[in-house]
Amino acid sequence: MQNRPPSMETFPTRLSVNVNKIATLRNARGGNSPCPVRAAQHIQAWGADGITVHPRPDARHITYDDVRKLRPVVHTEFNIEGYPSPDFVDLVLEVKPEQVTLVPDPPDVLTSNAGWDTLAESTLLRDVLGRFQAAGIRTSLFMETDEARIRAAADLGADRIELYTEAYAVAHRDGHSLAAQPYATAAQLANQVGLGVNAGHDLNLDNLADFVRLVQPLQEVSIGHALISDALYVGLQNAVGQYKEALRPHS
Repeated sequence: MQNRPPSMETFPTRLSVNVNKIATLRNARGGNSPCPVRAAQHIQAWGADGITVHPRPDARHITYDDVRKLRPVVHTEFNIEGYPSPDFVDLVLEVKPEQVTLVPDPPDVLTSNAGWDTLAESTLLRDVLGRFQAAGIRTSLFMETDEARIRAAADLGADRIELYTEAYAVAHRDGHSLAAQPYATAAQLANQVGLGVNAGHDLNLDNLADFVRLVQPLQEVSIGHALISDALYVGLQNAVGQYKEALRPHS
């Protein structure tokens, strides 16, 4: 790769695979097949840089017990997502993942559908972020691209933000050439105020390479539903490889 000015440098972007859908399939039948722990072991062996889970209060996919069983086998990076309820905070402090990603989901939501209002929720977030960081856990906040809220995330002491990318995915699907622009601006702002940048939600093989090419710096993408869906057609090993290839920097 040719040398580039620092502002144009392409940073390696890591792939964290969300294994919630493995647990959803298991729970549809009962028992322990397919096994999220076994899946995580294979996914890492096949090149993923991390494993993500999002345990919810109704335990409809990943359970708290799954999280405890995953910890010993995740040798890459373990990322636990969730709303900072007392039970969730206790679980994270017990398991000590490399990263915790806080999301503002109410208990009955089907999937994450909004980022934090870091201005309105500053008291809650400042306390919880401090507790996790005191335990040596990197923190990330699920965020949209609003400038004031990103600056507030930095003021609260978060280590990273995770950009909520559903709007990008919809715009990219509909052919909008500037679909990534708000995210590129947000990533550059986050970098300027000292935040690392992750991204996730509806990223897939049709839109991922464009996003990573245009939105930098970008430390990590978290992908679950699309990758597991593709694995039904091409196999899990091939799916992991295809998503890793989409992240490959190109000169």
